[in-house]
Amino acid sequence: MSSYLGARSMTTSALAKASATTARAVKRSLPVPAFKNGMGMYVPAIHKIKLEYCERSGSSRGAIQFLKSDLHKFAAAHPHIQIVVTPRPSKHPLATGTFASGRDKVLSLRNLDPTDIRKQLRLLTDAADALNKHPVRGGVTSTTKAVRGIWSPFKQV
Repeated sequence: MSSYLGARSMTTSALAKASATTARAVKRSLPVPAFKNGMGMYVPAIHKIKLEYCERSGSSRGAIQFLKSDLHKFAAAHPHIQIVVTPRPSKHPLATGTFASGRDKVLSLRNLDPTDIRKQLRLLTDAADALNKHPVRGGVTSTTKAVRGIWSPFKQV
């Protein structure tokens, strides 16, 4: 009876080894998925935020407070975004977001307090792209004449 159990346990261990090698072979033969935006990995649309402020202007007071107190928290929360801070003398403060498509979105930070600036920056970080609508090119074309006719400087009213 002991030989029967030994043979059975040996068969079980041999079966376990065979299934392990088969599993490894199956793992190697499975295709590796290509990760794309929205499929398995998230690629944010925004790459860079540029903050511009004036050191002397009263409209930049909230922006300066934000830079001193909250910018390091914002940068730690968004490590994938490059943050550039530059002075802009005698101008109102701006936040410019650069997206992966190459488009820029500019938001004014004039006379905003740090909590409102945080909301504006959240608009940039949550935006899918800077411009959702396609620009209209060429204007409006019509096959009919205008109701009032063509304007002429020589026409007397």
